[in-house]
Amino acid sequence: MTQNITKSVKEMVAAANNEITTIAIKEAIDLVESDEHVIVDLRDIRELKRTGKIPGAFSCPRGMLEFWIDPQSPYHKEIFNQDKTYVFYCASAWRSALSAKTAQDMGLKPVAHIEGGFTAWEKAGAPIETVE
Repeated sequence: MTQNITKSVKEMVAAANNEITTIAIKEAIDLVESDEHVIVDLRDIRELKRTGKIPGAFSCPRGMLEFWIDPQSPYHKEIFNQDKTYVFYCASAWRSALSAKTAQDMGLKPVAHIEGGFTAWEKAGAPIETVE
């Protein structure tokens, strides 16, 4: 039997983008030095090693996000228990849109994501930190 997918990922990303804050690259570049923001890289370690990351970004693989946010989870990370703005990014802003929406739905606030993701970051010539 063939599956009948009734909602595409594009539709899910568009719906998420209607409910979350999106930060332009120029604004995101200014946040690198901010003590009021936590920049969260959702890409997997292979992506990080291949392309680097935004300097100072916290690496949280997308598959662990909900578990690391939830203080009741045995996998909870204290970085998600701060009075700061959480700014998510991935390669092209699809995973980050869904992640920001999920985090917001869980009660983490305020949250946002970077327009265009790491691809836009690279194109802007913004600083990149290597990952080994």
